[in-house]
Amino acid sequence: MATRQRESSITSCCSTSSCDADDEGVRGTCEDASLCKRIFCSSPWCQSAYKGISTEDRMSLSNCQPWGRHGYHLLEIKDGHILDSKRYAVIGADLRDLSELEEKLKKCNMNTQLPTLLIAECVLVYMTPEQSANLLKWAANSFERAMFINYEQVNMGDRFGQIMIENLRRRQCDLAGVETCKSLESQKERLLSNGWETASAVDMMELYNRLPRAEVSRIESLEFLDEMELLEQLMRHYCLCWATKGGNELGLKEITY
Repeated sequence: MATRQRESSITSCCSTSSCDADDEGVRGTCEDASLCKRIFCSSPWCQSAYKGISTEDRMSLSNCQPWGRHGYHLLEIKDGHILDSKRYAVIGADLRDLSELEEKLKKCNMNTQLPTLLIAECVLVYMTPEQSANLLKWAANSFERAMFINYEQVNMGDRFGQIMIENLRRRQCDLAGVETCKSLESQKERLLSNGWETASAVDMMELYNRLPRAEVSRIESLEFLDEMELLEQLMRHYCLCWATKGGNELGLKEITY
């Protein structure tokens, strides 16, 4: 689940695909993706799924072939703010209103019995600690086997973090949940205290240093960067956290890099 504050947009993608992937599975995925319309939806369009969509696009919504070359799937508009198909759904919802969120997910036939991955990218930090705790607790209670991945700020109590907060406030952007972003320990504690069985967290600099050196060299060769000290400071103030429930059945031990 993710939220954005930009205007909604819909773009069509061409009916042909040019994919250089050697792996047949990856090539098939690229071909499948190229056959459908790419649809981006954000919070402003919750009032109307048709807002900003041309007549031609509206007609095309029910005539796309999103996944596979074996028949068309209907991309259905429900209640003006849900785009749904057999394999993909886009929902506009206020994550602070859990009853509304759950109702919309049920309309898309969400199966809570299946292993589920939930991803939040700079979402919880814009909610109060109480609101984000309610969301995390709801997720932990709703899914039998699940993993929650959260990317957001950390170490916000030092001078660098305070400057970040002040700069955002000057732009009328208040980090309502910054209290929980004091440290990696506070991030993990939030997850563990709201129903998750395990929790881990690393800052982005540590994660970057764990990458294979060949990959780091490839990344750094793409564009010259002489402000490595500033980059390191910034990466020390963002983190990746993950929590699991029913982890023994998720197969995480088989994942390596």
